[in-house]
Amino acid sequence: MPTLHAEPLLFCLAWAVIAIAGGVLAGLYVGAALVVGPLLIIMPLSMKILSKSGDLIRERQVRWGILVVAALALLLYLNL
Repeated sequence: MPTLHAEPLLFCLAWAVIAIAGGVLAGLYVGAALVVGPLLIIMPLSMKILSKSGDLIRERQVRWGILVVAALALLLYLNL
């Protein structure tokens, strides 16, 4: 059985928590937007970073940064 790497697992769990929190606290459409929205941004940017430079650290920083922005957007939406 392959080993589980902690960082990708933590990233997926954090993304799921943000999406579920958005769905529960703000509604189904916000939760769906928090699932699909970052996906449409993360995948192309990760591909571009990895294909141009192959820098895994930069790709990880961009991926986590997008997730942080999504969480901040949810907090901002809930406070409005």
